Amino acid sequence: MAANSETNSEAEDQDKEYVGFATLPNQVHRKSVKKGFDFTLMVAGESGLGKSTLVNSLFLTDLYKDRKLLNAEERITQTVEITKHTVDIEEKGVKLKLTIVDTPGFGDAVNNTECWKSVADYIDQQFEQYFRDESGLNRKNIQDNRVHCCLYFISPFGHGLRPLDVEFMKALHEKVNIVPILAKADTLTPTEVKKKKIKIREEIEQYGIKIYQFPDCDSDEDEEFKQQDTELKESIPFAVIGSNTVVEAKGKRVRGRLYPWGIVEVENSAHCDFVKLRNMLVRTHMQDLKDVTRETHYENYRAQCIQSMTRMVVKERNRNKLTRESGTDFPIPMVPGVGDNETEKLIREKDEELRRMQEMLQRIQDQMHTQKEAY
Repeated sequence: MAANSETNSEAEDQDKEYVGFATLPNQVHRKSVKKGFDFTLMVAGESGLGKSTLVNSLFLTDLYKDRKLLNAEERITQTVEITKHTVDIEEKGVKLKLTIVDTPGFGDAVNNTECWKSVADYIDQQFEQYFRDESGLNRKNIQDNRVHCCLYFISPFGHGLRPLDVEFMKALHEKVNIVPILAKADTLTPTEVKKKKIKIREEIEQYGIKIYQFPDCDSDEDEEFKQQDTELKESIPFAVIGSNTVVEAKGKRVRGRLYPWGIVEVENSAHCDFVKLRNMLVRTHMQDLKDVTRETHYENYRAQCIQSMTRMVVKERNRNKLTRESGTDFPIPMVPGVGDNETEKLIREKDEELRRMQEMLQRIQDQMHTQKEAY
């Protein structure tokens, strides 16, 4: 009886010490699940590398069912364009709004000089729109269309990175998380895949290209997660095979490709890195890709805009000061029908400040576009 009373006493003491904020993760989880998630994935690379097939394989959907295939003559005159496909996916009660940004026509022309410019402009436009919405009056329902990840497809038919690959990644590595993909891995032997991966990693380091860096594991992570993280880092670039066809292998129906010499299974880790790529994008690093986009790429863009705005404000103040000192300053006209009480005066000042900010932001964006065109 004494032992039971001591146990009850300890339990009561623990209940008194328990406040309840340990349930915060559960609250955040419920709120996030109710709100849903969004993720924007860009795919880039020349035609014929299996971009569409891989995306459909990753998310088990058909995003390109209405796409029109161009013939050879139409491809000659095609320019790089940006197309968006949005699909709502639900899994075990969790909703994901997935946006795929495709770049048809990229790398298909005879002269591909600056063919990545429209891609870079699109990423900047999403940053610009988010910055405008964030600086506006209604910030409650901001749509986040910023590109969180770019899968860049590298052709297996070569000796590493081509000049176009280098120029594209260097032009965008400060704007978006780039994940290099070695396309059509079933055209290479395992030895060739291994050598090509090493070659591409060496060239990425040689040219100073900043691809997406997997975060280091914390010391308290379990060994399985640490092992998985190590394998992901060693898999760059991901050698992938895409297929939406179900074939029969050893009595089992699997997604893969049937060849005269055998079957290549898409979801077999011994055949390609498809499963590793899918796990990285969906299960382990989707939130980190969004965090890096918000905390690094978007913050860099935002800092540039604010610095430009600050310089313009200083110039405007100096100009107004010179105007007042020269005696040519004009009084600000009063709004007809509005009284002179303090509240209405503050409203007018806020409206005027907001108008100046919007005009200033527009001038900054025009100036940035002009500088990029000059460059």
